[in-house]
Formats: sequence, structure tokens, C-alpha cells
Amino acid sequence: MTRFRIAAYVRSHRVYQALVPILAMLAIIYANRAPLGSEAPALADSAVLIIPMLAWATRSLLDTEPDEQRAISATTAGSRTRELTGGLLAAAAVNTTFATLALVCGLLMGLEATPSPDVLLAATVLHVLAVLAGLMLGALTSRVILPSPALSIMTLLFGYLAMLLISITPAYWLTVPVTAWLKAAGAGTLPTDLPALTAISLAWCAAGLAGYTWLRRTRP
Repeated sequence: MTRFRIAAYVRSHRVYQALVPILAMLAIIYANRAPLGSEAPALADSAVLIIPMLAWATRSLLDTEPDEQRAISATTAGSRTRELTGGLLAAAAVNTTFATLALVCGLLMGLEATPSPDVLLAATVLHVLAVLAGLMLGALTSRVILPSPALSIMTLLFGYLAMLLISITPAYWLTVPVTAWLKAAGAGTLPTDLPALTAISLAWCAAGLAGYTWLRRTRP
């Protein structure tokens, strides 16, 4: 089911809807190499800015099948749970590919110096969290949850903006704290702040995906 979803996503050419903006974003971010000492902020920017594109990729992949085909897929897979899991795994695989592309491009082309091991680890963790945040936001705005395309797109965009705005405030723990990632990277405290930021991010991503799974119980 996972391979089927990925193949359908690629054959439909929807993959380019996320790939082209990601490449454009990387070209803009890394048009000038980040100077020595700015490795963490540059890589954190990549992780934060790629989230809406990963959400779009998730939404697009989950929406590739017509509703009738989704019902057939659930029957073929043997249960709705397997169909749901297959879709999420396919979206996670696609998101991981895009996030890996962003991280590798940053390391190879965007930095004047090689980041230290702790910064490299922190940047990798942020890109993993970006994969999960994009997966959550994209799944919750997919057609099976929000049938209206206009409402779906607006919810995706405003959901991401809410992440940015809320995480500026002292109550950053009320959402995936993407702006707090940037603040920690800019202040040079990302490696030490990473455990707390990761725990908050994982909690919200898990809650969002659990909500998606629960909502799918009442939707075909």
C-alpha cells in the first residue's frame, strides 16, 4: 500500500508541486554561503521553512487517490487501519526524502565551514521534526478531513502561521515551537535546548497524528 501510494504520487506528477518550491527555497536560502559560526541558524532556517512544503506534499499525496479508490484500497488492504497507515508511511517517506535533500544541500552548498558534530546532530533532529510536523499538518488538511479545497489550503497556511506566531511568545509550548528552534540556533544554544524543544515538538506531532487517526474513524 505504501509503495502504491508513492508510485501514484510520482506518476501523477504531483511530486513536482512540492519539489519545485523546495528547490527554489534552497536556492534563495543558500544563494550566499553562511559564514563561519552561522551554520546552526542557516540549517535551522531550512528546517523551519520546509515545513509548509512538506505539509503540502503530505496533503497532495493523500489526496492523489479519488475517494472511491481510497475505499477500494481499504478493502484491498484488508482494513481501513492498514490503508491509513500505508498513506502516512508513504507521506513520511516522501517527506524524509525532501528533508534529506534540504539538509544535504545545506551541508554541501550552503555553508562556508563544516558544522561541529553537535550542530550537525541538532540540524538533523530539526529536519526530522520538520518531517513529522509537515506530516501532521498535511494529514489534518487532507481531503478526507477537509473536503473543501479552499478551506483545506487556508487551514494549512494558517496552521503554519499559527506555529510561527505562537512559538514567538513565552507560550511557545502550545504548538510545535518552530520559531523557538530559530531563536535557539541564533543564540548558539540549540544543542543544549534541543531536548526540551524536541519533546514539545514530538508531543504536538503525536497529538496531531492521533487526532487525524481518530477523525478517520468516522470518514471513509
